[in-house]
Amino acid sequence: MPSACILIRTSSGRYKDVCEAVKKLKGVVRVFPVLGRFDVVADVEFEDPKALAALVRRIGRLGGVAFTETLVEMEGVKPW
Repeated sequence: MPSACILIRTSSGRYKDVCEAVKKLKGVVRVFPVLGRFDVVADVEFEDPKALAALVRRIGRLGGVAFTETLVEMEGVKPW
């Protein structure tokens, strides 16, 4: 199954709320807060590009989400 990382910037102080909301969404495998340019990372799995697009749009509409960036797994590339 294809996977992606969704990087999420939140409004000030909202990262905990966003983590709680994102982890309840279908397709989300793991979600955690991070330091840096983004505040939250969601590891997701999806059936097809339309499903990923729907999930990204849903996350973008959550309260406290300022914007997202999605990193899609490259097919056929094995880690290490």
